[in-house]
Amino acid sequence: MNARVLRTELRRSVAPWAGGVVLVTALAFLSLIHGQWRTGTAAWTAQWTTMALWTRSVLFYLWPLAVGLGALQGLRDHRSKMSELLTSTPRPARHRAAVPAGATAITLAAAFALLVVAGGVQVAAHTGYTHLGWLPVSLIGALALVAGAVLGMGAGRALPSVLTPPALAMGTFVFTALMQSAVGRTATATASEFQGTEPNRLSLLSPAVQDVRQAFVTLSAAVHIGQTIWLLALTTTGFALLVATGRRARLLALTPLLAGAVIALLVLPSDPRRIYVVDRAAAELVCDGPVCVTKTQQARLDGLAGPGKEALRLLHGALGSQAPVSVRENTAVVPEGSMPKWSGDTVLLDFDGALVAAAKGKELTWSLIAQGMAPACAPVGWSSFGGDQFAQTVAVGWVLGELKPLPGISPASSRREAEAKARPVWKELEALPRAEQLRRIRAMRAAALSCEGDAFDALKRAASR
Repeated sequence: MNARVLRTELRRSVAPWAGGVVLVTALAFLSLIHGQWRTGTAAWTAQWTTMALWTRSVLFYLWPLAVGLGALQGLRDHRSKMSELLTSTPRPARHRAAVPAGATAITLAAAFALLVVAGGVQVAAHTGYTHLGWLPVSLIGALALVAGAVLGMGAGRALPSVLTPPALAMGTFVFTALMQSAVGRTATATASEFQGTEPNRLSLLSPAVQDVRQAFVTLSAAVHIGQTIWLLALTTTGFALLVATGRRARLLALTPLLAGAVIALLVLPSDPRRIYVVDRAAAELVCDGPVCVTKTQQARLDGLAGPGKEALRLLHGALGSQAPVSVRENTAVVPEGSMPKWSGDTVLLDFDGALVAAAKGKELTWSLIAQGMAPACAPVGWSSFGGDQFAQTVAVGWVLGELKPLPGISPASSRREAEAKARPVWKELEALPRAEQLRRIRAMRAAALSCEGDAFDALKRAASR
């Protein structure tokens, strides 16, 4: 396939339109529609890994689109009524098939690469942490579009009907939807009896990523290998269908698809904990004294170090030897719905948490005091308002000697409610002897750190004893 033939194919086929549709719709989806991909430390423009994962997530509709457009391309010879003429020429069928397949593959891969470049330019402006661990995620995304288009072309040539492109696109979309719902997820139950689901190995036959979690979580090597095998098998089957001339040859063309599915399912991990894994290099801690963050958030260390050290000083003055001795970004990866695990020795923070996300300076110090005194016990992935926030408000007021509005509580009505609930308890606490104050605070901290019961209720129960 020389350059002149390729240029002619690009001018006369739907390949350039396919690439344009993929690029424009994906950019519009990620840039204009508000969603999780636009906020927090795991935004698609925040880190390299999250950018790669979020661009893979839009394959839930880009992949069916590529299959449908490929099927439309595969109907070209049938629509022009040239099938018999082309088969009578001495040129091998594989050469004829390579030209449209190559043109489509190049444009779709280029469109996905441009999408990655658009995200990468913004990531480079937002983070100083660079690495190449995200590259396999994006390469498999480009391969998925190529495989889908070639498979669609082969199916369109094998089933020359105007209904084939929409039927294939809809069928692929249903497949990806099923992989992200009941068929592709396994029911789980956490220790707190929360019923949830986790992706299973079947879901990995869809190239669309389902979960983009923390910035230091990525797909495992086994997932990359299994998906590569599966997508190469789809590409091989698609090309074999393009060159097949009889029913027997078309049936044999399905062999790579079936074999690839079997091999991929053997390679893909069955344990959900081996699908998404911690990128140890990204999660490595960078410290300024007792205050530590992961490499992905290293740029925030300067702004955190001062308030973090001040919070530790105030906590030590209030709690003595039982006070936390360090502040660290939380790198634990636990299933959604699980109860968090807290430490009495370390203030664990989440930059996306309501307490820390928008706090700076003194307010950040208050947030860290609240997190060190009475960390909230809402299940992972949930948000709540109630006893945890009331207890934190009392705790911060007790450490500072003055009741302060807790950062991160919104709207204003909730802040007023938290202050109204906390003020009488705080006033009563302040009026007690120091030993009695410590006894009640310890009861509150024990409930908060263990996530057994409500910390605010524990504080009030201690008062009634």
